[in-house]
Amino acid sequence: MLRLRKILLYDSIYIGILIIVLIISIIRINIKPNLFYKENSIIVGTIENIEYEDDYYKLTIKGKEKVLGNYYSNNKIDIHLGDKVKVSGIISEPTNPTIKNTFNYKKYLNNKDIYHLINIDNIIVISKNKNIYYKVKEFVYKRLNHNKYLYTFIVGDKFNLSQEIKNSYQENGISHLFAISGMHITLLSNIILKILSTLKVKENKRYLITSIILIFYLLIVGLSPSILRGVLFFIVFKYNNLYYFYIKPTNLFILVLCISLLINPKYIFEVSFQYSFLISFTLIYMSEFLSSKNYFISLIKTSIISSIVSLPISLYNFYSINVLSVIYNLLFIPLITIIVFPLSLITFIFPQITPIYNFITDIMENISIVLSKIKLGKLVFMKIHPIFYILYLIIIFIVFYFIKKNNFKYIFILLFILLIHYIYPSTKNDVFINFIDVGQGDSILIHNDKNILIDTGGKESSNKEKSIVINKTIPYLKSLGIKRIDYLILTHGDYDHMGESINLVEKDKVKNVIFNCGEFNNLEKELITKLNKNKVSYYSCINELDLENNKLFFLQTKEYDNENDNSNVIYTEINNYKFIFTGDASINTEKEILKDYNLPEIDVLKVGHHGSKTSSSKEFINEINPKYSIISVGKDNRYGHPNKEALDNLENSKIYRTDQDGSIMFKIKNKKLKIETCAS
Repeated sequence: MLRLRKILLYDSIYIGILIIVLIISIIRINIKPNLFYKENSIIVGTIENIEYEDDYYKLTIKGKEKVLGNYYSNNKIDIHLGDKVKVSGIISEPTNPTIKNTFNYKKYLNNKDIYHLINIDNIIVISKNKNIYYKVKEFVYKRLNHNKYLYTFIVGDKFNLSQEIKNSYQENGISHLFAISGMHITLLSNIILKILSTLKVKENKRYLITSIILIFYLLIVGLSPSILRGVLFFIVFKYNNLYYFYIKPTNLFILVLCISLLINPKYIFEVSFQYSFLISFTLIYMSEFLSSKNYFISLIKTSIISSIVSLPISLYNFYSINVLSVIYNLLFIPLITIIVFPLSLITFIFPQITPIYNFITDIMENISIVLSKIKLGKLVFMKIHPIFYILYLIIIFIVFYFIKKNNFKYIFILLFILLIHYIYPSTKNDVFINFIDVGQGDSILIHNDKNILIDTGGKESSNKEKSIVINKTIPYLKSLGIKRIDYLILTHGDYDHMGESINLVEKDKVKNVIFNCGEFNNLEKELITKLNKNKVSYYSCINELDLENNKLFFLQTKEYDNENDNSNVIYTEINNYKFIFTGDASINTEKEILKDYNLPEIDVLKVGHHGSKTSSSKEFINEINPKYSIISVGKDNRYGHPNKEALDNLENSKIYRTDQDGSIMFKIKNKKLKIETCAS
């Protein structure tokens, strides 16, 4: 034992182990999985996870491979964790995002070893669960009673939190507090140890029993990375003290990291893993600096250091930071660690106090929503090459090295680099037009000194969970370093063109709005009410928009008795390339435009009305003779767009479609046009 203790004191051993584990992890990550299922399949497997909402089931089924099943039923079905089932349906692969720099659902699932989805038509229970593990797991989940914060703080699952709430936590820079971490595991383990101590259990047995309970808890919640880190930290730190190994905390950290990667090397791609390990390592590294007899001074230091070290992760994944998060953490860290999490454990044991628990978590939610609406301190940073985020991290630890020596002047180096990163987009002279894939709708971003968005798209749903703007457009704009849209141009009042405009205005992302000619419909009136409330300027039925480098000409200024005929038709020249955006303009509008204007040949045409036969007449297409034609259309849409007649009329043009090509970007650089697509 003495010889083992001496060996374990050498730092080089841990560095060597880390290098070996990293090599093994890289090899394992790059091993191609064995896939068994084809397009039409019958799958027999065990239900590993169930998520249920209204009439929708999301089932994780482990058969020959793990699949994610979607099942719709008007009646609740009698299925449980651990049940062996036979399901049939259409198999598909998850898709990559069709908008650059947005959430990659395929990568997310692949990191969980899920490579296939199945839309379940029929489900049959072959045998009921007899496995004690699944019985305990189901008991725990039933005990949670679909309470969103019990799910969050007991099993580390934020599935039940609304997107609006999750966004508010992220915008406030406090989302890392909602992952079960070392603080939560420490509290839980201390409670168990206190009970065992009261029962006069010997010290070594106390640690053993607590470790077994924590490992079982870890298995129940599904090896969540942040919980795994907390449990492993408890075990290695406690046994290091118990058996007097005197291993340095940083070396213990390396051991925990290595064990985690051996369990699942793909953890490294999860944001919760990155936050958890990076912040934990930093707090260990800076422990002397953070220590203070005054709790609040220690809390302030911890908040500042945690916020600084998490910068690269936040910038890489979310393209923004909130400088006020340091202050917000001073409120939320004690609120969650001293009140909410302990109360979560008590509520799990005594569900009778759920109303009190809900009251406190509602207050926490409302505080976060109010704080997220504060504009001050929110900074947007353009996405840059991944190597720069690694450089960020290196610079941060150099700064921390000097802070440990009470030398704070080097913090200005980090601030200077952040400033350069922040203003970098304004120094670029990029010119591009991106036809954003918003499904069955239109949305076009023009970036040329000013940022112009023509339409927002919109689904026939008021559910903000499915908002295109919140989940796709805004993250995409942030990744480009775009803080706000200078002009939001709405071609007309149909939902698939302006349905998401209110969400964009609510998020304070618009400076000016331009409507088409004609009377305002109910949707436009609703938006105008929001514009007045948010003090956003708006105009309607204009002839032209004069910008710094070019003009936008509005060719349709007459008033008709329907939205499509009233649709804005916009012509512009950018670096001698000619563009025309026709909204949902009909053949009648096209005839009027041909009569009123002598249009030149067009380089890029945004095809009218998603390629409907009511637009893109042969006469109009022959006159403008577009080189490229863009059809913004949803996959397998119920309207049958694009229509064959419209496609035939465009046969001399190179056609791009958002349902096939994803978002389509035209970049103009050195007076040359470059086309990029983002197909799934």
